[in-house]
Amino acid sequence: MEAVLSELEVALGHGFANPDLLVCALTHRSLANQQLTESVSNAPQTGSDNERLEFLGDAVLGLVVGEALFLLHPEWNEGELTRVRAQLVSRQHMADVATSIGLGEHLRLSRGEDRTGLRRKSTVLSNTMEAVIGALFLDGGLEAARVFVRRFVMGDVVEQLAEELRSGAALGNYKSALQERLQAGQTGTPVYKVKSESGPDHRKRFLVEVRVKSGEGQPGKPLARGTGSTKKHAEQDAARRALARLANAAFPASSNEEELGVE
Repeated sequence: MEAVLSELEVALGHGFANPDLLVCALTHRSLANQQLTESVSNAPQTGSDNERLEFLGDAVLGLVVGEALFLLHPEWNEGELTRVRAQLVSRQHMADVATSIGLGEHLRLSRGEDRTGLRRKSTVLSNTMEAVIGALFLDGGLEAARVFVRRFVMGDVVEQLAEELRSGAALGNYKSALQERLQAGQTGTPVYKVKSESGPDHRKRFLVEVRVKSGEGQPGKPLARGTGSTKKHAEQDAARRALARLANAAFPASSNEEELGVE
């Protein structure tokens, strides 16, 4: 066990003064339940699984990422900070971080769950990564957690996300970006409406228009139109075109397709 922990400590960049914290962070509830059921006396006992540490680690992760983004990007507004933080603390990204340090190899699972391949599942990896961050915080304080998060969770990813924000891509979600853009300017909220459908069922094309709904509740001037093979794709395309238009001009005065950017 000590050799296994030592290997993981090297990957984490932190030597634990209380190794039991790391053992607990690695212990899935399936193993804790198995040990209680079988009363295994010769196995390392943790007394609990990692779910409480996961709860703590989630809070520490949000704090450290939020602090770093706040300091690194004073030009970002609340919406931009929130979107980037959401990407960095997302389940998939945290699972990727766990994979990068080989965390799955160190998980402590029941025999049954180990056979199912649970140690490779993104949800388990993400949750365990948060538990480990909680253990880092308890063992080495906020600075230990901060060093790990900034190196492995943030790293170069922050600049990639920053570039997406600068390009107006809104991290792949144009609808969210448009809504935040309009709300920030106290203009209103976007409203999407399907204008037409064409093509056979297996090759549908949707034309969607996005307008701004004012505080009075009435849809205002149209911003843009977009097309796509599904309603959702067409809405995203309309939002993308609206963002591009807002970046260069005021709201369009009419709703003809040429002015709204439909090709």
